[in-house]
Amino acid sequence: MLGVVERDEAVRENWLHRIAATICRDRDGRIAVLRRTETLSQFPGYYDVLVGGAVNVGESYEAAAARELAEELGVRVPVRFLFKFLCREGISPIWLGVYEAVVSQALVPDSGEIDWQGWMTVAELREVVDDWCFVPGGREALRRYLQPGSSSGAGEPAAG
Repeated sequence: MLGVVERDEAVRENWLHRIAATICRDRDGRIAVLRRTETLSQFPGYYDVLVGGAVNVGESYEAAAARELAEELGVRVPVRFLFKFLCREGISPIWLGVYEAVVSQALVPDSGEIDWQGWMTVAELREVVDDWCFVPGGREALRRYLQPGSSSGAGEPAAG
């Protein structure tokens, strides 16, 4: 069955829904890492490399990824599609469309969603991804992103 419901209902009922998210890199190839606020209902205080949210009715994954990037980090830059996968880890099953953005401006995190933001190298991220409390979908997306032969260049800085 296909229908239109609010994200909270989809989560509550464990229904598959669509999420668009972006991994941000700087020109040096470092990846933005975020810590979610303790007040969020889902994964409070967890770390993530994804910025994103639900895809609205009639909205493309790409438009949702760009919108969420602007809302959560105050950044308006092009996003580039990387991959999409069915993520069953976390609070409910989602189709997760993952994008990449190369960011050269300062990030302005939404304080209602993000407590902390920093930049980490691929090597630093590989060291902490299994030790820190990461959002499960973000951890899986990062693993796929860093795989040799992935569309991201296996951890190499994306062309700007």
